[in-house]
Amino acid sequence: MKKQCDPLMLTDEDILDAMQAMQGYVDITPGTFKEIYSISYDLALKRIRSLGKAEEIMTAPVHCLNKEMSLTEAASFMAEHGISGAPVVDGKGIVCGVISEKDFLRKMGLPTTAGIMSVVGECLTVNKCLVSGLREHYVHEIMSQPPISAREETTLAEISQLFTNHSINRIPICDMDGYPLGIVTRSDLVSSFCQTV
Repeated sequence: MKKQCDPLMLTDEDILDAMQAMQGYVDITPGTFKEIYSISYDLALKRIRSLGKAEEIMTAPVHCLNKEMSLTEAASFMAEHGISGAPVVDGKGIVCGVISEKDFLRKMGLPTTAGIMSVVGECLTVNKCLVSGLREHYVHEIMSQPPISAREETTLAEISQLFTNHSINRIPICDMDGYPLGIVTRSDLVSSFCQTV
């Protein structure tokens, strides 16, 4: 029986369509094909689960924003460091949120899938630029909280599942007290899979 979190469930119709799409003669039944696929899928999952841990691929040290920074300061900081998101820390340096381009877009009333040209287009077609409305706001007002974080020993498979479950693109890696140690992004994860598989 497949687990609930398995991202792909094959139907008999999928398998028959795949067998018909194959070149040449295929001398196996759909049931046999499904069994082969199921075993291969489980082996692939086992291989991915054994790939490693967060500490092996995280970027450290990590650039963090303070929750009291203005959005102008935050945007400048992110642009200067070439990042599209970062953990947010409180006055003690403990991670209390995460901010990303999506949070800025959401605050401007744009879809989180909008790109830079969508922002430019909106600014050019309305009397007041949407970005100027951000000047009076602070990081803690738009950050995502509570933060989804992980520990150094979190496996890459677990991190992959966190990305999927929470629709996020980065996850701060923290010590047991919540202090930031590094960050893992979807790009880091994909790169690690490509290097290992």
